Amino acid sequence: MSTFTIRPARPGDEPGAYYVCLKTGDFGKDGEPFYREDPDALGRIFVGPYLAFEPGLALILEDNEGICGYALGALDSRAFYARYEAEWRPALCARFPEPQGDPGQWSRVQTVYYWYHHPDYFTPEPYAAYPSHLHIDLLPRAQGRGFGRRMLEQVMDNLRQRGSPGAHLGVSMLNQPALGFYLRLGFRELVRVGSGADGCIYLGKSFAAAPAHPPPGSPS
Repeated sequence: MSTFTIRPARPGDEPGAYYVCLKTGDFGKDGEPFYREDPDALGRIFVGPYLAFEPGLALILEDNEGICGYALGALDSRAFYARYEAEWRPALCARFPEPQGDPGQWSRVQTVYYWYHHPDYFTPEPYAAYPSHLHIDLLPRAQGRGFGRRMLEQVMDNLRQRGSPGAHLGVSMLNQPALGFYLRLGFRELVRVGSGADGCIYLGKSFAAAPAHPPPGSPS
């Protein structure tokens, strides 16, 4: 029987975390069949920069078989994206040329390479209320056990302690199980962008604690 452990990220976690990103890379399902030519394509965007730039907000879930999940965060999304633009993306673009030709004929890997050259730095409004952002993935063997909730809550507690008023995250319109999970955690929908396979629902959660009881004299 596996024993699961949640721990802070540390150097050397990249291969295992990239693998989790790959195995959840098809809108929450196994993406390996689509990325065999470059299994790390997604991880270079959705995992690597967080482990490099925000290691204090990165949690790893592992069991007897190895890394099986992660929860990642960025305190100030715009500052994070500015650093990504300056320090991370140039190497990606130099190493992986932008695909040419008809996008409708691209492989998924080529589409990700296009993202390297044309990144999406969208942040939902009101930005001042939700400046931080979150990202989480778990392998199937770790799902349904409460680890996702625990990890997100730990990262959000860390963000709150650092002064963040709230965080946002994006979920594919095709990933309805994830959407339900976030709504149960208290996130609320902020905006929808795109549609279908390209559609993303942005959700936000405020870290401001509501008073346990109404103040004296307030309406009940």
